[in-house]
Amino acid sequence: MDSAALTTLLHALVVTEQPARLVFENEGGFYEGQPLDYLEGHKIPRRYFPMPDYDLSDAGAVKLAIHGGVVDPAYSRLLIQKTDLPLADVLALDRVQKKLPIPDEAAARLRRAGLIEGRKPEYHVSAQVAAATDQKADYIRTRAQDDEFYAKLLTDYLQRYGGATRSEINRLLLPKLSEALSAEQKDNKIANLLTQLRRTNRIHNSGTRARPVWRLVP
Repeated sequence: MDSAALTTLLHALVVTEQPARLVFENEGGFYEGQPLDYLEGHKIPRRYFPMPDYDLSDAGAVKLAIHGGVVDPAYSRLLIQKTDLPLADVLALDRVQKKLPIPDEAAARLRRAGLIEGRKPEYHVSAQVAAATDQKADYIRTRAQDDEFYAKLLTDYLQRYGGATRSEINRLLLPKLSEALSAEQKDNKIANLLTQLRRTNRIHNSGTRARPVWRLVP
């Protein structure tokens, strides 16, 4: 191969190494169909795991990212054995496990089957899958408790210690909130809880608006 041909090949493929993934970018179109065809099981790819992320926003190029995590064959076999899932759903659940996006169609199908919970894009596997894959502890960490659970934690704290600032309340409740929530969602959850308890006359602010100190109502 002459140097000119080699230069052309090198320029045709751009590889970017990132801490948790490799990104490949190449001139031309997608080799057959669309990426979702493979995720949904309409086409069978030569490489099965892991499914890469494709970016076709540039009509003249294809970019894909291959993530560092791979599917554990035992995990896939266990899902298929215990829940009788088609390969497309196994692949979609694998992406949920990796906190990667899945198509709305796949999300709707998995939700109808009771296999995922949470809101887009913070999906997580349901208790059914968690039990089948021995990930019950992970499910407990991502499952949302009802408001009274968090209210009891806070009122018990206030009864024992007399009062609490917002930072102290955050230290109490943040570790207990679902890991499926974003930092902003967790902050809003605590703020809404305090508002609800104040409106129902269970707690009151003995500090200032800028520096609240929450105490139980006598």
